[in-house]
Amino acid sequence: MSDLRALFGIEHPIVLGPFGGLSSVALTAAVSEAGGLGGFGLYGFDGDRIRKTVAQLREATARPFAVNIWLPTGDEALPNPQHTVFAQALQPFFEAVGLDVPARPERYLPPLDEQLDAIWDAAPPVLSVVFGVPSGEMIDEARRRGIRVVGTATTVAEAVALADAGVDAVVATGLEAGGHRVSFLKPAEESLVGTIALVPQVVDAVQVPVIAAGGIADRRGVAAAFALGASGVQVGTAFLATAESATTDPHRDAIRATAAEGTVLTRAMSGRLARGARNRAVRAIEAGGMIAPFPMQNWLTGRFRAVANEQGLGELQSLWMGQAASLAQSRTASEAFAELLAGVPHADGDTSG
Repeated sequence: MSDLRALFGIEHPIVLGPFGGLSSVALTAAVSEAGGLGGFGLYGFDGDRIRKTVAQLREATARPFAVNIWLPTGDEALPNPQHTVFAQALQPFFEAVGLDVPARPERYLPPLDEQLDAIWDAAPPVLSVVFGVPSGEMIDEARRRGIRVVGTATTVAEAVALADAGVDAVVATGLEAGGHRVSFLKPAEESLVGTIALVPQVVDAVQVPVIAAGGIADRRGVAAAFALGASGVQVGTAFLATAESATTDPHRDAIRATAAEGTVLTRAMSGRLARGARNRAVRAIEAGGMIAPFPMQNWLTGRFRAVANEQGLGELQSLWMGQAASLAQSRTASEAFAELLAGVPHADGDTSG
């Protein structure tokens, strides 16, 4: 536990899960100011936007924070003629929010090199990665610039690969977690290990601090994670439901109202397996049987999802959430943090549960 605090320069071993598309400077700063490690997802951000975002984070808090990027897996779809076919399959959703079917773009995502150049320039305190192992060059450059590197694993083998590569800490994320399953050694469907089974096995297999994630939304989950040997916890859904996150009220309401069995693992929204509520969009896309590969599907649905967010149409959003969603009852980041902190062993305040 103390290792993680010293590693990141934080007071409490509580990490905010980074949300690709739903992160906010306000929430990241709130968690950091509370003594934890705020996290901000940079999925889809180009270099200029990354530099601007890190500058905004530094203006909002003088305390450590993390930014997160997705590593390419090598099977990402490039814009091609099939774009039009998959786009037309989603036409009812575009019409529902008043959009034309989007034309094929030049690219779906900015290149990793562009993102890394900006990250090296901005030098955030911590860089976390998902969907792979950072290269030796990445690790070396991060160390040269004083940046801690965190990898994310869904299996013991992935955790070992990350530790062998030289990351400073590993997030062990169980199948209960909301959002994307970030598996990279085997297909996500073959890497579904629950948090309570995954964490102690990862702790036994690696020498770096292990951060538990998945199904942790209150003091009881935090206490359980430490009992399993974790050095800290990473929490997403409980913070996503707070006022400071960048999501919408329909999403917050869905988090609080969705039972554990109400979430589903689906490729409908992005082309990659992810956990969220099975709303109208997910049901219809799955029933239609036309799901483009990643990131084509994510880019396409992102056109109508963005407008649906603005219009408050929860049935057309990606309602990402974990299986402990209904436990996420805190309305503000400070309330959520206090609840989680109460489960940390030897934390100030009531730890009786």
